[in-house]
Amino acid sequence: MEFVLYLVDLIVNLDRHLAEIITLYGAWTYAILFIIVFCETGLVVTPILPGDSLLFAAGALAATTTLDVHVTVMLLIAAAVAGDTVNYSIGKYVGPRVFKKERSRFLNKDHLLRTHRFYERHGGKTIIIARFMPIIRTFAPFVAGIGTMDYPRFISYNVTGGAVWVLVFVYGGYFFGNIPVVKSNFALVIAGIVFVSILPGVIAYFKQRLARKPAAGAAD
Repeated sequence: MEFVLYLVDLIVNLDRHLAEIITLYGAWTYAILFIIVFCETGLVVTPILPGDSLLFAAGALAATTTLDVHVTVMLLIAAAVAGDTVNYSIGKYVGPRVFKKERSRFLNKDHLLRTHRFYERHGGKTIIIARFMPIIRTFAPFVAGIGTMDYPRFISYNVTGGAVWVLVFVYGGYFFGNIPVVKSNFALVIAGIVFVSILPGVIAYFKQRLARKPAAGAAD
């Protein structure tokens, strides 16, 4: 049981254990990083895996360990793009089956049509912005697949968003992660990155709550 808990902690908090992983597994660290980023972006059941903080930590450690920062960047861009592509494919495969009935207790075809229209109008922007928002990053390509967003359009934004996301955080960690004040407060920096990442979602949530209150008052 203790080993299982340790393994779960190691995977979920890989950003904090990355130095230990590099020491123990050497070049296999590239494969571990690839798998974690792929799963975090490609499987709707694993949104709790580290994303932004892991990329930053990988960049910071690439400056002081055997990790090659450029190889890391290329591999993680490939993992991010492949993950979103798989997630989109799963959504596209599952979507028609989920909405097979004209009406159901929880879902209907109107939801599918609205999703399709939303992604036709805002999909590209959504796919890119979602890269910088934990959890939403995991679900955006899945919903794009359900909404049958045009694939050539999706893949162009997928590649752009994935590349920008990885470049910003890995090279950010590489150039700034070993500044003395950052290095001595690395845990706080990682926590700050996570906080800033989820902040847009929190703001959007409270804006929606505030917008509903006047509407509810008017209805009363």
